[in-house]
Amino acid sequence: MKLVVCFFVSVFCLVSSAQVNPELAKEYYQKGEFEKALVLYKKLLVTSSLHPDYNIKLIDCHQQLNQLKAAQEHIETQIFQSRHPQFLVELGYNYQLQNKLELANFNYDRALLLVEEEPKYVYGVAQRFESHSLISQAIQSYEIGLAVAPNATYYYQLAGLYAAKQNIEKMMERYMDYVKTNPPYMNQVMRLLADYISEDSSQPYNQLFKKVLLKKSQATPDPLWNKWLSWLYVQQKQFSKAFVQEKAVYRRTPESLQGLINLAVLANQQKAYKTALNVFEFIIQNSTDSRFLILANCKLLEIKLDIASDSKSYQDIKASYVVLLDRYQLGQQSIELQLSYAHFLAFYDNNTQGATIFLKTALKENLSVLSAAKLKMKLADLFVVQNKFNQALVYYTQIQMAVKNSPLAQQARFKVAKTSYYKGDFDWAETQLKVLKSSTSQLTANDALQLQLFITDHIGIDSFNSALKRYAKADLLSVQNKPKEALMMLDSILKDYNTNPIIDQVLLFQAQLYESQKQYMKAASNYLQIIKDHKKEILVDDAYFFLAELYRTHLEDLEKAKFNYESIIFNHEDSIHFVEARHQYRILRGDLIN
Repeated sequence: MKLVVCFFVSVFCLVSSAQVNPELAKEYYQKGEFEKALVLYKKLLVTSSLHPDYNIKLIDCHQQLNQLKAAQEHIETQIFQSRHPQFLVELGYNYQLQNKLELANFNYDRALLLVEEEPKYVYGVAQRFESHSLISQAIQSYEIGLAVAPNATYYYQLAGLYAAKQNIEKMMERYMDYVKTNPPYMNQVMRLLADYISEDSSQPYNQLFKKVLLKKSQATPDPLWNKWLSWLYVQQKQFSKAFVQEKAVYRRTPESLQGLINLAVLANQQKAYKTALNVFEFIIQNSTDSRFLILANCKLLEIKLDIASDSKSYQDIKASYVVLLDRYQLGQQSIELQLSYAHFLAFYDNNTQGATIFLKTALKENLSVLSAAKLKMKLADLFVVQNKFNQALVYYTQIQMAVKNSPLAQQARFKVAKTSYYKGDFDWAETQLKVLKSSTSQLTANDALQLQLFITDHIGIDSFNSALKRYAKADLLSVQNKPKEALMMLDSILKDYNTNPIIDQVLLFQAQLYESQKQYMKAASNYLQIIKDHKKEILVDDAYFFLAELYRTHLEDLEKAKFNYESIIFNHEDSIHFVEARHQYRILRGDLIN
């Protein structure tokens, strides 16, 4: 009879445990309902007595309920049954909760000793230490793991733990080790380290990072350290020093020029034209790959265009384009060169018609669908510049059909909407833009949303949308590289529609055009007018930020720059400019940026 009863009790226990939902136990635990969680974890352990997570959770429930004796009994059972040293950590912590620190440390040391004997326990033990905020012991566990198993990859975890301990030098060292063993994660680590590196080369963290890199380089020479030094110099906007490092990388790994190309493009974006030119010239001198040669030559000429100041320079650049086109011919491999030359003809040589003919000729070659679409996009853009909207729309539509669902197709669709906007057909433009808001291309979606909101906010203010039509016309004139005419059109809006809600937008657009024409005082006046007369409108934070940038970069009034950055920090916390404003403000104030 007793055997029968025991059998049924056992069956009942098994059934009961099987019916327990582990997710419900977890939910109770996460909500802090430890009594309920404890009951469920006990039931779960009936059939899974060695389940590590269930055991850890049960121990923690006991501790949270101050049932330290029960916790200890369960821990000691697990030490005997599983022999996993993570439970020695739990035993030590249970003693620590009772302020029995000698016993706590004794068991922590036992756990670390077992890790040294059996490296397979490293991660589990380190995790338990970390869960109890025992950072030093967690570090010890991982470092022991590295010592006894040098190929182990605990560098990433160690870097995070050293950061928590504010040991920034060791953090940097371990991140470097992590990238050395896991090169694809270099960009990820760059993002993490960017929080510690600033433009100021004298800043302590910058110097510390350089020290770490030089130490690594001396110990084990590797192009990786040159790459990291290049990255550091780029953060400090010391592009010429970055170039030295990228050349060193190239000489050791001549199969790749991508680092040099990336540096040149970035230097150009930051207006470090001399370095950008030097890099592209180096690529031209050292590469035999026509793809890189075409790209480098194109970029070289485009930089020369940016810094050219007279017609003689333009003619020399035009001659260089002709030589390159003669060398590489029309066709698939020279698409980027063709696009660059067409842009030069239209916007620097004042020969839009010539650019149009050139592109039509280029389209007759044997091209891929994508390359043909790129040429058609440039051709359609030039038709817009010439006010030939219907012809532009034909090409934009062809692109959408040829490369369906691609980013280029989405861009073409956006340009259809923008062309309708230029024509004054705001209803149709708005319809197109509403669809594009959900575009898979985030850039296109953002542009579409911005234009759609602008149209929605200003359409119907007057029966003919006169102010909006003039603004769209000014926008088109700007695209057509006619800044003076655009400024005159915006002036007419300010004169004739001075009570229209579009005025703050007009003032902002006009200010940016003034800046492009180096009329900095006029630009500042517009920003100040927005701040004074439109302080409750959505563009006031833009005005503060652009004014601050103007004072910092061109008008050289750092106190006024600081004041305007400060206005964003304290009054416009939700501004998209907040982070950069705070960054620049701290630099101007003399803070150590990290």
